Amino acid sequence: KIHLCAQGIGDDNITIMLLIFLAAGAFSGIASAAGGVESTANLLLNIIPGRLAIPGLFIIACLISMSMGTSVGTITVLVPIAAEVAKTGHFDLPLCVGTVVGGAMFGDNLSFISDTTIAATKTQGVEMKDKFRVNFKIALPAALITLIILVVFALQGGVADLGSFEFNWMLAVPYFIVLVLALLGINVFVVLGVGIGLFLTAGIISHTLTYSSAFSSMGTGTSGMFETMIVTILAASISALMRENGGFEFILNFIEKNFKGRRGGMVGIALLTFLMDVATANNTVAIVVAAPIAKTISERFDIDPKKTASLLDTCSCIAQGIIPYGAQVLIAASLAGISSLEIIPMLFYPYLLIITVALSIIVDGRKKK
Repeated sequence: KIHLCAQGIGDDNITIMLLIFLAAGAFSGIASAAGGVESTANLLLNIIPGRLAIPGLFIIACLISMSMGTSVGTITVLVPIAAEVAKTGHFDLPLCVGTVVGGAMFGDNLSFISDTTIAATKTQGVEMKDKFRVNFKIALPAALITLIILVVFALQGGVADLGSFEFNWMLAVPYFIVLVLALLGINVFVVLGVGIGLFLTAGIISHTLTYSSAFSSMGTGTSGMFETMIVTILAASISALMRENGGFEFILNFIEKNFKGRRGGMVGIALLTFLMDVATANNTVAIVVAAPIAKTISERFDIDPKKTASLLDTCSCIAQGIIPYGAQVLIAASLAGISSLEIIPMLFYPYLLIITVALSIIVDGRKKK
């Protein structure tokens, strides 16, 4: 059994994924220590008119999360600001907090350096830029409709006093450079390496970092990934045992019996990933566990691997964004001083994403290879 586990852990995609997690942790650590997150958020907050504070928060959450690759980090930075917006503009607090959570899940779903994107693409053997194109077509309509709804709410409310936020251009620009490089399809190790170098240089010039504190923060960021890496190793081990002992075949036979054709296969992948996240309350773990089964389903049902990767990432983010016991909603509720259940009805984006995912399955199910 240990030999089977070792074979599962030693898979090329799992090993590469673990190395990317380390690089992403180092990038996140040095960017945070340099003050890049706050500078980027403050730069964008200074642009937003007080009348459109709520939709502005959604856009900022989307951009910050896409640049950082973490929904939890985005929520930690922006929820206190959302609470202040609710207070000064007399807006509903759960609405403002739910707006940030929705935007954070949008960015986490699409970010090139998010652990969910890394897990979904590496396990299916597809390029991140290809998965991004498929994913973007599903996520953008849901985000645009969410934005329209939030504009309506904003116009019905007051004017938020956002005040003036201090920022440093030099500390904000690296995030946007990293985002552009990722969108161009450059190798993720190169993108993260460039990002680390930019933040190291910007932090030292701005006197927010020293060489010692820079490398210390990279170590802290890397250690923050250990839990994800350990769970990934365990999930790879469990998947290898499941495959050897007929677990995969059982699930596949169940899906083939109850879901017909390519459309049915995609529904099976979506439900499997969604339920796995509900059970584990961790979208990365849900993807790693569901991915080998999803890959086999996509081969049997003739589903494009890019579509499979997109479904894995999107459906895990949907579940993670709406369960009241998930880290994202719990942290947001804690920072805002409200119950997680109060936020759930205000999560417009994840609910709309369910609809756009369903429509994409219906449309793709009609296509012939």
